[in-house]
Amino acid sequence: MGNNVIDIQDVSRSFPVPGGEFWALKHINAVVPEGSFVILKGRSGSGKTTLMNLVGTLDKPTSGRILIDGTDAAGLTDYEREEIRRKTFGFVFQSVSLIPSLNAFQNVEFSMRMAGVKAGLERDHRIEECLRMVGLGNRMTHMPAEMSGGEQQRVAIARALAHKPRLILADEPTAELDSAMAARVAELFGEMSKKEGITVLMTTHDVGLMGAADFLIELENGERINGGNND
Repeated sequence: MGNNVIDIQDVSRSFPVPGGEFWALKHINAVVPEGSFVILKGRSGSGKTTLMNLVGTLDKPTSGRILIDGTDAAGLTDYEREEIRRKTFGFVFQSVSLIPSLNAFQNVEFSMRMAGVKAGLERDHRIEECLRMVGLGNRMTHMPAEMSGGEQQRVAIARALAHKPRLILADEPTAELDSAMAARVAELFGEMSKKEGITVLMTTHDVGLMGAADFLIELENGERINGGNND
């Protein structure tokens, strides 16, 4: 593992509610080293998705800073944040959101076009490589409707991986999967971090997946409860 891709510094996030403010996050500190697989753990309502949205530059903290490769994302322009999301991040969500009219290969290809990867044999080979990596080498021409939920989620992982992002953000990607497939998805993220050097941050409340991660960041009621560092 190398430098810290994510550096979360005393981050809090509040939202207005009738009669005051609701603090979804309170003074969170954490670092995520390059090439690591980190699970953001917590029950529903613990603040996991709020923190993931902040890391993904989809929102800004009320106080504190989040550095992405040393850059304070909150200080960037809207265009610069969009460029980070398009080129630096790969996103995997609970809802896979595949394009139903495109097959597995084409869904991954579309995401690479959006990331600015030029057409050609190199791009095609990368798409095939990523689909094989997630065990779908024989399903490349299948449409989403012809695939199981687990297979669709693996296409979404290949889609996030294909343009070689610095960081994959996966928000509850296993919530709709059975325990065996959820374990396989977590295993895939661990393999990607080691083989590809891609940093992975995944939210989950599934205790059965914790052993696949390099370390955990555990939240409860908006606070980190397993210490202020990653030891």
